[in-house]
Amino acid sequence: MKKAFTSILIIIVTIALVWALIHFIGMKGFLFAWTLNFLLMACTFTFTETLKSPLASPYFTDRTWERKGKIYESVGVNLYRKLLVWTGWEKLNKKANPIEKNNAALTHLHYQTKKSELGHLIILIIVLGLNIFVAFKYGVRESLSLLVLNILLNLYPILLQRYNRPRIERAMGLSRRKSGF
Repeated sequence: MKKAFTSILIIIVTIALVWALIHFIGMKGFLFAWTLNFLLMACTFTFTETLKSPLASPYFTDRTWERKGKIYESVGVNLYRKLLVWTGWEKLNKKANPIEKNNAALTHLHYQTKKSELGHLIILIIVLGLNIFVAFKYGVRESLSLLVLNILLNLYPILLQRYNRPRIERAMGLSRRKSGF
């Protein structure tokens, strides 16, 4: 009951914060798109931390065509990874979630990829809805910042998580075999 109440409260606060953002900044321009994405990131992080779901949905199971990662490499996921390193995001992320070579750490990292993907998927859908609204109300040019930032801050992170998860699963399998489980 407490978890449900907290989740509903987070959703209400998120809606109120987005409304305040729209009211005080407006829905046009880069500042709105940037602020909206980071506001939603903070809110969805709080939501997924509160949810503490095992994230066992079939959605998170990698498909056969995803396992080798060629499809993700063809859309530039490795270039995006280099961009994350160049901006310092990768270093910041590794500091918060250091990678260790044991099964417990790999299992935790595997779960974190699911949680991150879920958060970015929620944001992607919300921003896409607002993007369509802004395009119809103010014109396509006014919605370009939302579109570009949605691709860079949400779509590519989803693709990156889906690219990394099969690799982490292979490492988990090797780790289990080494430890005899």
